[in-house]
Amino acid sequence: MSLPKIKHVRAFVVRGGGGADYHDQGEGHWIDDHIATPMARYPEYRASRQSFGINVLGTLVVELEAEDGTIGFAVTTGGEPAAYIVEKHLARFLEGRSPYEFEKIWDQMYFSTQYYGRKGLVINAISGVDLALWDLLGKLRGEPVYHMLGGAVRDELQFYATGARPDIAKELGFIGGKLPLHHGPAEGLEGLEKNIALLADMRAKCGDDFWLMYDCWMSLDLDYATRLAHRAWKECGLKWIEEALSPDDYWGYAQLKKNAPKGLLVTTGEHEATRWGFRMLMDMECCDIIQPDVGWCGGVTELTKIANYADSKGVMMVPHGSSVYSYHFVITRHNSPFAEFLMMHPGPTEVVPMFAPQLLGEPVPVNGRIRASELDKPGFGVELNRDIALHRPYSR
Repeated sequence: MSLPKIKHVRAFVVRGGGGADYHDQGEGHWIDDHIATPMARYPEYRASRQSFGINVLGTLVVELEAEDGTIGFAVTTGGEPAAYIVEKHLARFLEGRSPYEFEKIWDQMYFSTQYYGRKGLVINAISGVDLALWDLLGKLRGEPVYHMLGGAVRDELQFYATGARPDIAKELGFIGGKLPLHHGPAEGLEGLEKNIALLADMRAKCGDDFWLMYDCWMSLDLDYATRLAHRAWKECGLKWIEEALSPDDYWGYAQLKKNAPKGLLVTTGEHEATRWGFRMLMDMECCDIIQPDVGWCGGVTELTKIANYADSKGVMMVPHGSSVYSYHFVITRHNSPFAEFLMMHPGPTEVVPMFAPQLLGEPVPVNGRIRASELDKPGFGVELNRDIALHRPYSR
């Protein structure tokens, strides 16, 4: 089957209002309410993550237009610096090429940027391009991405919810609730007691049969993480402790997994990238569940390699919440038995689309589930909201 070649590559930046850069929220949102971070050691950056610049980059929108006018697109984070990389460096590996060449295109994007990339911002940009490429390929073929990845292995996706109100998440039909950890090591024993007290309160409200997890967002040291894990497991039945340490501290994670009480899962990988980073996590036995973000780890092309290695190692993979971009993958994988849903309502007391207002047609869980049939539109099944302010800073 011959397909039109890619004619144009465009990169846009969107600022404000959430979307793919979901931390870029207004005042009073739960996602910015005194959450433990690596910067929480400094009192002036403790009350708000925006205070140290978590929302400075904004959303990156990548568009790939084929010769017949068909447009594939994707959103991720990276903003203007990533837009520069897409327009000034990566575009040369796409324009004039067939969308079928996604493996060769990925390889050329990665190794051409390796001297200044490998992780972080550059891989975000590569991820955005790769997702847009899969969206374009699906639209040109008239198929949803999950069909091109091998088809669904189950009839529906089931979700746990990330947000400040697991008790509401239970009422809304989710299988579990993941809380942000509010107090890190710099706040001492008093902060630890507050963390346990909040978890205990949610356990009392949710009952014993509901999963509760703690998202630590890279904020802890090994000693604090170990103490938190034991108390949270013993006193509150915590299901897992997530991203407790710096993503570069593989040795600390390996020790934390050994230190953790039997039955408590250690999870991480949201801020890891590429098959090589995840190979380190798995070969060093750093965690029980890996959590790559498809918009940050290298896109669908790279996530496939990560997932295959995880499958061979018997490691569960539950991607970090990334809306339709992870849904189309999770539905095809036995070792991804459930998915994450980020509760982007400020409360959060309602289920709202995760990447609104940038995506149109984004499916949301009903009673904690999304049917596979809801993903049946071509590509990733969503459209770009053209009413939002799209800025193209580096047009060629």
